Amino acid sequence: MPRRAPGRVAAYRALLGAQARSQAAYRTSFLVDLAGNVGATVLDVVTVLVIFQVTRELGGFAFAETLLMVGLSACAFATADLLVGNIERLSRYVRTGLLDAVLVRPLGALPQLLLMDLPLRKVSRAVFGLAVLVVAAARAGIDWTPGRVALVVLAPAAGVVFFGSLFVATATVAFWWTESGELANSVTYGGRDFTSYPVTVFGGWFRAVFAYGLGFAFVSYQPALALLGRADPLGLPAWAGWASPAVALVAAALAAAAWRVGIRHYRSTGS
Repeated sequence: MPRRAPGRVAAYRALLGAQARSQAAYRTSFLVDLAGNVGATVLDVVTVLVIFQVTRELGGFAFAETLLMVGLSACAFATADLLVGNIERLSRYVRTGLLDAVLVRPLGALPQLLLMDLPLRKVSRAVFGLAVLVVAAARAGIDWTPGRVALVVLAPAAGVVFFGSLFVATATVAFWWTESGELANSVTYGGRDFTSYPVTVFGGWFRAVFAYGLGFAFVSYQPALALLGRADPLGLPAWAGWASPAVALVAAALAAAAWRVGIRHYRSTGS
């Protein structure tokens, strides 16, 4: 196995290089795509700006505090969408039989699928999400300590793992139901929207299921509380704000298990 590792890395690098060359072949089109892909993240920020034109608080949080949550969410989701988001095409690969060609190669199926059609045009969205986080953290009046400096780096990284795991886990439904795309999108993109606001604006079973049952509260809300030094209005202890890496690892383990089960379940289309 150790002898094969360099060869595998070279193969993955070749796949990535081929994607980069093909997508950048038409430079004007590529640059237009880069600019256009910022729109979704810009809209998240504009929505919060519009809301605070008519209110001074949202769920008990001021504009700068809410913007910090938007920044954490936008940075994490945009980066995960860049790196893992194209796995949502799995239903098409299963339906057309393209997955058969992937499985016969001496490379991991999941890395191949992530490198195939890697949407490099979404780099601009990830960069903009990071910029929003930097500006929001600078404006939020955070009392910086070494721990909080570490958290402002770890929390977005954990959010990338969390959202990436969500992309993979929801995509595996395609192994049983090839028309599952809209269901997957409702969870992934719906989760992005959910994490862009304080969870205190939601109530009842909806908040319990999405914020804590599925773990979305640990993407932006709980880390933001820890960065701001605020007690949780919902009563969770202060350490919950530092739990995002652990939640991300659990999500990754569950996604990996779902992927393995799905691959074992898959039967060739015969095409």
